[in-house]
This record gives sequence, C-alpha cells and structure tokens, in this order.
Amino acid sequence: MAEAQQVENDKRATRRFALRLPVSVRYDGDEREHAAQTRDVSARGICFYVDSGIQAGSPIDFTLTLPPEITLTESIRVRCKGRVVRVESGNPTNKLAVAAVIDEYEFIADS
Repeated sequence: MAEAQQVENDKRATRRFALRLPVSVRYDGDEREHAAQTRDVSARGICFYVDSGIQAGSPIDFTLTLPPEITLTESIRVRCKGRVVRVESGNPTNKLAVAAVIDEYEFIADS
C-alpha cells in the first residue's frame, strides 16, 4: 500500500539521481561561470546549490560531467541550456537550491 502511494505522490516522469557533482553555471546574461554543486540530476532537470541569487524563469547554461555510474560507460561532459523553475533558501549550507528544467543539451568531446 505504501509503495502504491509513493508512486502516486511522485509525479516526476524520470528517475532522479542524488548526485553531488561540480557544475559550472552561467545565468543573467553574465559570461562568467559560477561554481555550483548538484543536489540531484535527471534526464529532464537538475537541482544545484549556488551562492548568488537566480530568479525563477531565468535562462541558464551549465556544464557538468556525468560519472560512469550514470552513463554505464565512461564519464561524459554535457553542456545544457534550460530555465530556472524554482529557487529555495533556508538549507543548512546557506546556499540557494536552484531547480531547472533542461531544454537542450549537447555532449562535449574530450579535447
């Protein structure tokens, strides 16, 4: 019964992976990359912690490296474009948790 209720309560269409990965984020038209750390990642979205404020609805670009545990092959660098859907404060690290949807992505070849 509890398992059926969990499925009903979880409306996400894709599995989320609770991963702490470094991510480089650009937003608000700023060409500088801001260092951040992911909280979780899915095929359609990401949640990460960042120091400075981002507004919901803002476009963002970010780059991260997915580890072999996710890719089931080798580490893969991915550059994504998306938009912020939610910003939360009040976590123990005093950082902002930013949830964003991924609108487009590309794999980056190792140079």
